[in-house]
Amino acid sequence: MRLHLINPFNPLVSMSHAKQSRWHRYRVWKPLGLLTLAGLTPPDWEVTVFDENFGMPNYAAGPAPDLVGVTAFTSQANRAYEVAAEFRSRGVSVVMGGIHATVRPDEALQHVDSVVTGEAESVWATVLEDARHGRLQRTYAGGYADMAQAKPARHDLLTKGYAFGAIQTTRGCPLNCSFCSVSAMNGKRYRHRPIDDVIRELRTVREKLVLIVDDNLIGIGAAHVERAKELMRAMIRAKLGKKWICQVTINMADDEELLALAVKAGCKGVFIGFESPTNEGLAEVGKEFNVSKGRDLRASVRRIQRHKIGVMGSFIMGLDTDTPGIGRRIAHEPRVQYVSFAPGIIKPIPRLQDRPTLDNTAGSFIPGNSSGWRLRRAGLACNSDLLNLHVLQRSPPCCVDRFKHALPGCSFRLIAESHI
Repeated sequence: MRLHLINPFNPLVSMSHAKQSRWHRYRVWKPLGLLTLAGLTPPDWEVTVFDENFGMPNYAAGPAPDLVGVTAFTSQANRAYEVAAEFRSRGVSVVMGGIHATVRPDEALQHVDSVVTGEAESVWATVLEDARHGRLQRTYAGGYADMAQAKPARHDLLTKGYAFGAIQTTRGCPLNCSFCSVSAMNGKRYRHRPIDDVIRELRTVREKLVLIVDDNLIGIGAAHVERAKELMRAMIRAKLGKKWICQVTINMADDEELLALAVKAGCKGVFIGFESPTNEGLAEVGKEFNVSKGRDLRASVRRIQRHKIGVMGSFIMGLDTDTPGIGRRIAHEPRVQYVSFAPGIIKPIPRLQDRPTLDNTAGSFIPGNSSGWRLRRAGLACNSDLLNLHVLQRSPPCCVDRFKHALPGCSFRLIAESHI
């Protein structure tokens, strides 16, 4: 049996943009989910993983697969449907998973033979067995995977061209921020992989630079922080010789031992969601955690940077509490002025949240093409997709047109004044 696993072209993150800036190479990351499924696939299946962000393969040139698996964020959905149409026209069944198919299964089923919602590990063996016998079901509901039983990803299937290798050590997040899909997709409880398993898999990652894809490597409670320390101690003992980056919450700055261990273990940078420079904005998105216990964000960032760990901060523009000039407010905000800048514009995602503000108050989707949805993350400031925003906000205090101008101005100010 022959299986193709495909990561569709992403218009926001692709090596096709590398000529514009060498930094785009650092935004193209391995499709770890597909490599994980490959690791769960029985040996009698011949598995090939394609990442279209390194170029469009000629699928017709090779042997036809017996099954195609495709994943997609919303920004990849249109291309995923094109890929599915190509293989289905040749009589090959296509199964789709990932965040977009999870939140829009009915839409996806118009284009593919089967949809897997949620985390696929628990149902993947069934999917393959059903495909083998020609009885593929229309939907499979993946539950939360048992991380204690997680199998290592097949890093050997994609070995060239990536700046970063990738690994996952935890899933889930209890913060449940209103804009975020993690709690809905992966649960509100942290699930940890055994540390020994993580170290063994890290040894199979060929790249010297590694992205730890956990949505929050350190967690927000004492037990989770202690687990992160144990992981870092194990990395130090293993002498892996790797440098890595990760996502964390700002409470990383509260623990000097954690910071020291992170540096010794190879940490070179962290991504932190600051979300908004205003307390009103933080309350709107449910991220009051950032300023809990009277935390001084600027002092926290400085503590992290004193350990030679870079900080990339993320902000959202388009909140109901935002007013004209929000871009300049972020640029001038003394708490975060020394943080690299990765702004985005919030867009509601159906079915992910029970908060009415996303679907009923803040906005709604506008159909944009035959697939129904052309919504994309804004990505970095000055990205051309800023001109293709399909978000309708009801009486917004700061409209989309203003954001188009606010984002570049904010980014340019941070750069021009050497704030990053």
